[in-house]
Formats: sequence, C-alpha cells, structure tokens
Amino acid sequence: MKNSLTPDSQLVAWMTDIRRSIHQYPELALQEFRTAEYVSGKLEELSISYKKRVAGTGIVAFIGEKKNGAKAVALRADMDALPITEKTGLPFSSKNAGIMHACGHDGHMAMLLGAAALLKNQPQLPGQIVLLFQPAEEDDGGAEKMIAAGALEGVDAIFGGHIERHYGVGEISVQPGIICAFTDEFQIIIRGTGGHAAKPHESVDCIVAASFLVACLQTLVARETNPVFPAVVTVGKINGGTATNVIADQVVLDGTIRTTHPEAREKIFTSLRRMVAAVQDLYRTETELTLIEGYPPVINDPVISEVAREAALLTVGENGVKNQPYPSLGGEDFSFYLKQVPGCFVRFGARRDDLPNANAHSPIFDFDERVLPIGAEFLARCALLFLQQAAQT
Repeated sequence: MKNSLTPDSQLVAWMTDIRRSIHQYPELALQEFRTAEYVSGKLEELSISYKKRVAGTGIVAFIGEKKNGAKAVALRADMDALPITEKTGLPFSSKNAGIMHACGHDGHMAMLLGAAALLKNQPQLPGQIVLLFQPAEEDDGGAEKMIAAGALEGVDAIFGGHIERHYGVGEISVQPGIICAFTDEFQIIIRGTGGHAAKPHESVDCIVAASFLVACLQTLVARETNPVFPAVVTVGKINGGTATNVIADQVVLDGTIRTTHPEAREKIFTSLRRMVAAVQDLYRTETELTLIEGYPPVINDPVISEVAREAALLTVGENGVKNQPYPSLGGEDFSFYLKQVPGCFVRFGARRDDLPNANAHSPIFDFDERVLPIGAEFLARCALLFLQQAAQT
C-alpha cells in the first residue's frame, strides 16, 4: 500500500507546477473563474468527471461509484486568495495586482489534484470519492454555499487540511475535538455632535468616547470570561474624523470576537452590549451595536480522526504525527461541512526556516513545497482507508 499511494517524481513535479501556475493568477472570493477553468483542465487530464459552476465558481469531481450500499467520502480544497500585494520576490509571484495567495490555498488545490491522480488508478475502489474545490473560504463562507448547492449529497465523511507554518515539513497535526474557533464580528457606531476643536464644550466628542470604549473592551477577556476558555476581542478598524480642527460627529469601530466555548461567547456578547450602552450614558453619545455571526468552530469527529491519524502514520511515520493541544483562535469554514457529516481537518507542516516572519496573510508568506506530495498522499490514504473500513462493517 505504501508505494501505490506515494507520489513519484513525475507527479511531484506536476503538483509543483500546478501550485506555481495558480499562485501567479490569484482570485478573490467568488471570483475564482480562471482558477476554476485551470482546475477543470487538470481534472480532464486525469479523465476524472466533474461538475463546475457549483456555488458560482466551485467544482465537484467524482472518482468511483456509490452503489450496493457503499459509502462516499469527500476531500476538500479551498480556492480563493486574499486582497494583499505580494512582496515575496518569487519568480512565480502574483501577476494580479493587489491579490495574493497568502494562505496556501494554491498548495491545497495542488495537493487535492495530486490525491486525485493517486486515487484514480486504484483498482476496485470500495465506494466513491468526491473532490470539492471550494470558493470563498476567506471571505464569504463558500462551504455553506457548496452545501446549499448539493455538494455533500450522498457523502458520509469528509477530510481536509491546511498548510501550517508552525509545523515542519514531514509533520501532520491530527487532533479530535475542537481545533478552530467561532469567528464572530461586531460593528459599533458612536454618534455625537460635531463642532470646532477649540470649543469642545459645545460638542459631543465621539473620538473620546470611542477611545474609552476600545480600552474597556480589553477587559472583556481579561476580567469577564472564564480564563479556562480561550478568547480574543480585537478592534481591527476605526473610522472617524475629517480634520485636525473638527470634532467628529461619528466614529465606527469594527472588530472580531474569537471564542472556543459557547459560554465564553455568550458572556462576551452580553458584556459588549452592556459596555456600549454605558458609553452612551457616560459620554452623551448615541451608540449602535451590530453583532455578526461568523463561522462555527471546527470540531473533528473522534472516529474519523482515528482514520486520519492512521493515514498520517502511514504517510509520515510515528514521529511525524503531532497533536494540537490547544485550539487555534483562527476560523475555517470547513466547520460547516462538519455540521453535516463527520470529518477531520488537519494541519500540514510546511515551515520555511529561512522565512521566520512569513505568517499566513502576510505579503511575504510562502511555504516549503515539499509539503505537496505529503498532503496528496495523506488525503488519498484518508479516502481509501475510510472506504475500506466502511466496506468491512
């Protein structure tokens, strides 16, 4: 089994070329038209049937059949890029101004196509493998749109993963239970009365009120949530004021709330409402709070996680299989799939030690391409192991 699912040098070169080609032409959420055409072309090279324009720009491909009580398993890769100007200096840097694959989705697509190449030649598949090339992970919850379009129909389990700089090449993190957070957002509008900066007593200064509120919000986690539940409240954007000698009549605060437990989440929501109302009374402003529900947490199924762990052991060996002892406060819309079917989402180690500060979503982000065959082999093994075990029960 080891040799039949290990990419050879020709397949590795093919995947590397795919990653670099996609990297040069990144596209934002729900605009992945060129990317979808490119992926479709690669599926045709492999003689794999597919449906395109799923949820707009998504693709669903099929290997094998689901018949006589057999199961179906899905493998997922995301397709969209970010509104970032690339500064890597790579020879295959983005040719689309202001857009960059700064989170590894180009690598995810290359991995999934590599897994497809490995799986299409497997004799007598004991079920069906569904390949999901999903748009809009970064921005618009493309997973939810794919589900609404029927991408999970007949699917019994799902696997996916993400390139991760915190692990080295040859390491795969597999962890049952919660591994990613709720990703809620908020907007606070503070309104007052503008006026001349030299006569503050004649106005209601929204910038002073907003500054006080930003400082107060830091206590939501430090003093109002149970410290055993990780949480973050970040004000990421402030917009207010027009000139140095004008007192602003409106300030808008936008931010995010990351939690891993419903109790902490509801506590922050309640306290945030109280603080916003208190600022209104304290500074004589009008305030408006909008809470925007984000992605649910990623919660890996314990049974399916064991399948992923076995696949990881076969791919990278015992020393390469890592745990994720603490959940990330990042978000991932793979969580929507897990609300429908059991599955497991893992991390593929791809750290480049020569780029210690190349975080995801950074203009200098890059990863070690040696992760591509590892990810392809792991995904292929997950699919085959799940179908084989299901056929035996």
